[in-house]
Amino acid sequence: MSVLPGSAVRTPLRGWLGVVAVTLGIFSIVTTEILPIGLLTPIGDSFALSPGRTGWLMTMPGLVAAVAAPVITVTTARLDRRLMLCALMVLLAAANFLAAAGSTYWLELVARAMVGMTIGGFWSIGAGLAARLVPERWAARATAVIFSAVPLGSVLGVPAGTFVGEHAGWRVPFAVLGVVAVGVLAALVVFVPPLPPLQVTRLGLLRDVLRQRQTRVGLIATCLIVTAHFGTYTYVTTLLRDHVSTLLLIYGVAGLAGNLLAGTTIARHLRATFLTSALLIAAATLLLPVAGRSTAGAVVLLVVWGLAYGAVPVCSMTWFARSAPTAPEAATVLFTSSFQATLSAGALLGGLVVDLTSASSAFVCGSVVALLAAAALTGSVLDRR
Repeated sequence: MSVLPGSAVRTPLRGWLGVVAVTLGIFSIVTTEILPIGLLTPIGDSFALSPGRTGWLMTMPGLVAAVAAPVITVTTARLDRRLMLCALMVLLAAANFLAAAGSTYWLELVARAMVGMTIGGFWSIGAGLAARLVPERWAARATAVIFSAVPLGSVLGVPAGTFVGEHAGWRVPFAVLGVVAVGVLAALVVFVPPLPPLQVTRLGLLRDVLRQRQTRVGLIATCLIVTAHFGTYTYVTTLLRDHVSTLLLIYGVAGLAGNLLAGTTIARHLRATFLTSALLIAAATLLLPVAGRSTAGAVVLLVVWGLAYGAVPVCSMTWFARSAPTAPEAATVLFTSSFQATLSAGALLGGLVVDLTSASSAFVCGSVVALLAAAALTGSVLDRR
């Protein structure tokens, strides 16, 4: 069995259990981050807020995570990576319990800032650990398993949380996620070995990676497509009339399928997969305000949208990794920071458009931004297929 320096010698089974523990950590983080999308209306009603103001609950964690990703990774570069993952999971549990108990909107924003710190640190450290947990020949498959947590958060986490919130109150799902985070903490302690850092990530290394042309192309494309997605998806429940939790479940299932499909195509057709995703998101967001008025139309467009967006995180991370093959943690930091910054910006800008005009206008704007992402990818040479 191939073992990287600084990794514990482990059986394949224990290695895979470690991968599952990291995957569950990211699943709980993703679910916590995007759960307010499904609960936007009841949370807003509870605090007498407009949809745009309530959308700040999506803006806050992304904004904090964008800063936390490089800061936490650099300042803790010499600490054991398992220790950091465990500390960040404690922070996530505390954030969820605070969100469940918070009596004022500003306390909810504090809880969301804590979520952002967890996202920035856990993603930057955990997303690239697969090669240290399993034999080298299984590293790519283990990485895909870890990234499956993103669509699984949409498939299982958000619809389940929305359903519970609709029947038991919006605070209950956050309390449940706090308990889940404690369970994940236990799994990390038991199944993930000590992981001393292999390469110290410094700011200079991040700057060197960012100077590479293909890194900048990936950065531009990621920023545009994530802005387009979260500038619209954050407010999708304002367009859906009935069966909201069911429709979000359908979207999530399509997202998981898109993630699995991308996993089979990006090895040879990275640019084409990324480009196709951008174009499909542009089409879905443009048509949903009109064709999505019927349940059938909403189902079709949410399936298309889910398939497209399910491929985006793995495409983006793979692009950064190929652009900086000798600095994997630095590549992951840039992926996390850019992804979360534009998630935050998208939710904020979308909310402004929704409050000033309408949700339909926000979706048209999102479609235009997705087309700009497609244009950026069209001129790339990292992968011409």
